[in-house]
Amino acid sequence: MAFVIVQHLDPHHGSRLPNLLGKATSMPVTEVTGTITPQPNAVYVQPPNKCVIAKNGKLTLVSRTERVNVAIDHFFESLAEECGSRGIGIVLSGTGSDGTAGLRAIKAAGGLTFAQTEESAKFDAMPRSAIRSGFVDLVLPPDAIAREIRRIADHPYLRRPLINAEEAEKEAYRQADDLGRIFLSLKKQIGVDFSGYKESTLIRRIHRRMALHRIEKISRYARFLRDNKKEIEALFDDLLINVTRFFRDSTVFRALKKRFLPSLLKKKSKDRQRELRVWVPGCATGEEVYSLAICLLEALGSQASKWRLQIFGTDLSESVVEHARMGIYASAIEKDVSHARLKRFFVKRDGTYQIHRNVRDICTFARQNIAADSPFSRLDIISCRNVLIYLSPELHKRCIPQFHYALNRGGLLILGPAESVGLCDELFKLVDKKNKIYTKEAGTAPRRADLLPLRGVNLSQFGARSTAGTGVNFGVDLLKTADRIILTTYAPAAVVIDQNMQVQQFRGRTDLFLEHLPGPATFNLIQLARANLVPDLRTTIRRAIKTDKPVRTERVKVTLQGKDYEINIQVVPFKIPGTDKSWFLVIFDETATGLKPERLSQALGKMSPQRQVMELRLELAASKESLQAVIEEQEATNEELKAANEEVESSNEELQSTNEELETAKEELQSTNEELTTLNEELSNRNLEMMQLTSELNNLLASIQMPIVMVDNALTVRRATPAARGAFNILPTDIGRPLSELRPNIDVPDLENILREVIETLGTRERKVTDKDGRKYSLRVRPYRTTDNKIDGAVLTLVDIDGTKERDRAKTDNRTKDVSSRK
Repeated sequence: MAFVIVQHLDPHHGSRLPNLLGKATSMPVTEVTGTITPQPNAVYVQPPNKCVIAKNGKLTLVSRTERVNVAIDHFFESLAEECGSRGIGIVLSGTGSDGTAGLRAIKAAGGLTFAQTEESAKFDAMPRSAIRSGFVDLVLPPDAIAREIRRIADHPYLRRPLINAEEAEKEAYRQADDLGRIFLSLKKQIGVDFSGYKESTLIRRIHRRMALHRIEKISRYARFLRDNKKEIEALFDDLLINVTRFFRDSTVFRALKKRFLPSLLKKKSKDRQRELRVWVPGCATGEEVYSLAICLLEALGSQASKWRLQIFGTDLSESVVEHARMGIYASAIEKDVSHARLKRFFVKRDGTYQIHRNVRDICTFARQNIAADSPFSRLDIISCRNVLIYLSPELHKRCIPQFHYALNRGGLLILGPAESVGLCDELFKLVDKKNKIYTKEAGTAPRRADLLPLRGVNLSQFGARSTAGTGVNFGVDLLKTADRIILTTYAPAAVVIDQNMQVQQFRGRTDLFLEHLPGPATFNLIQLARANLVPDLRTTIRRAIKTDKPVRTERVKVTLQGKDYEINIQVVPFKIPGTDKSWFLVIFDETATGLKPERLSQALGKMSPQRQVMELRLELAASKESLQAVIEEQEATNEELKAANEEVESSNEELQSTNEELETAKEELQSTNEELTTLNEELSNRNLEMMQLTSELNNLLASIQMPIVMVDNALTVRRATPAARGAFNILPTDIGRPLSELRPNIDVPDLENILREVIETLGTRERKVTDKDGRKYSLRVRPYRTTDNKIDGAVLTLVDIDGTKERDRAKTDNRTKDVSSRK
């Protein structure tokens, strides 16, 4: 493999890294100067004032932007796009949050990611940011990272060629049992069924996890997964990882802002409520949700306060939903968000950016599975970009009708560049081919079957299946066909319902017992049943639900087109093997042919009074039983409503208590803030005083024409006067160096011992010394006392003895001359 090192570099400062690395490794170290093809076992270093990227199998230099230096993320993102699963990203010691966004891109492409442990890093900000983001596979010290890379380099995941969708499908077919075990482990612990997701993506993610755990066979990984809950969670996070950023595919947002939002807002402004609802399924960490929110606020301008904006962001992962809810992002977003937007919609905090409160207030995040959970409703925009590409065709066919159901008339559906509505083109009209923006077609509606959940019973086993018997199966197929004809012709009418009395399947001719009433379409059996059937039907079903046993009600009368019929109603509970959900087969069994009214009255006239009384008593008993069932049902409903009301009241009290606590906390924070403000002012004043004292001290030392040196207890140079440069050979850059490393021009071999003696005994030492030119000085060493009378080093002073004598002699000569001139 080839190694590329990208640093934080000053644009005008040359790097010495190639020379330093060349001494530490036998591999050739090269500074990238143009377009170069990387070779195995070679090291390439980024030059100053340039960014290096991987493109078309080569390393290429591009100009550095004027804004924040994002060279590390820039290279990582290009590596992810170029190498895919063969890319490895490593974040080492450094300041800021650079590299976090790049690691996300590498992990999304199937590559491997590492970060140095915070304890081993001199500057731990970059590794800490990467680790907390959740995009790092392994956190190790640098030497352990090297060993891990060496081991992974030989794993089949990195060595074998990249597989395409067709090869992935063949591999999935060969390993169907092992994949099924993996999906079962995920479903048991996480509650999400991945069997309907695209197999090529799933297999690539699974192989990536296998490489990290030194596992080469998928059957062994399936066994490893079964007993390892943490690995199940890690695989779940890997399967959901997705590349996203602010204003991704900027042309889409420009088209929305200039073309579609103005017309949509104009149409919605006629409504009283002025409400706009948006849904972003698969929102990941929320960048697209907030991008849409910013676009809407910019489009509305000063009118935003008059609108009720609701933007829903949903994802399968609870952790990324929580991240999106907080709205805190690394400084790398500066390359995607303009300075004006950063200033208006973000708050900068310690190298990160947080979405402003007024933007977060209109965004709601929740965990949701679009393949199983119900969609939101009354939506104006659905942005489902780069989500459907990970779903199988079956889930794709289910999701598109759901989006149609959720959108208002004329609502917008935005898909990714590689996505389309597929076979559901009658539900949507393509209005922007380049940006894949659709509108909901009026007058069309998805079939009810498309909106049924995938969970629960497989109803297809109840329906007729076309078979073509050939060869050895001819006899079996013949029997099935005959059985189907008999069931269709002679079996009683029936329906399959769930516990909510929703019809899932019609069997036989049910028009005698069920009818569709004018108004909204419904599949509720009670609403479909004819009026005089409802009491007995409801009672029978309720008894079957309560007892979980078959229940039968006989001789129920129903009237159709002037004819009276007597039927038996039977409800049979059943369950599908492998599931816990209950289903019910409601059978309508006609017991007698219809009689005309006049014949019915004649028949009743011939009936004896005792028989008539018996019949009336039976009907009265049935009515009482039905009425009692209705009363019990109403009482149960009342109890449930009462309990729900109590829960609401309890929740309200808890919310009020929480609100009071928040108010108290707010007051405490305000008080603390005031204290911090006062403390900050005091510190500012002290800082000004310190600056003034420092300036006075510097001026004082500069004006003293005497060599003076101050050292601390470790004998490190603290300060020195300009005159000390000649005697002690001290330069301005030597401040902070040990005095023993300097070579003074004066001859004091035991200077270090004198200093330590002064510090320990608190006494003063004085000695005559000479410099290299033979000039004599008086060396005086005194202890350095702080303002609180503590010893914190020593002060060295040199007095030029020869210079003093010359000045005294000169003064004596001048006086003699003055006396002579006076005489």
